[in-house]
Amino acid sequence: MPVTGFNHYNLRADRPTLDVLRDFYVDIVGLKEGFRPPFKSFGYWLYAGTQAVLHLTEAWPGESRPSNVANTFDHVAFSCDGPSEMALHLAEANVEFTREYVPLTGQIQIFCRDPAGNGVELNFAQAE
Repeated sequence: MPVTGFNHYNLRADRPTLDVLRDFYVDIVGLKEGFRPPFKSFGYWLYAGTQAVLHLTEAWPGESRPSNVANTFDHVAFSCDGPSEMALHLAEANVEFTREYVPLTGQIQIFCRDPAGNGVELNFAQAE
């Protein structure tokens, strides 16, 4: 029973934070909002192509879901195209980021944080 692939990750927060996170992952990262089954809780499913890779779920009333809390989660990584365009897009949106070159593979990695403080890595197959 091996794992056959990655399905999604979930971020859980209050409604105002969910809306800010949705906007970040759609407008900045480039995911697309799409179909979400009619669950009892409110939320969004964000897609990379045909795969819903990020679920945003509203916390229950009274549930505490603080942002920027130190834990074992470091970052999520997305495969992307156009590192120069992305760097310009992030700069124009005032999103702080760093850019790294991966020796031997030629990959470019751009690292930033979402509005809740979660790490985001954007991978580009080869340097331009």
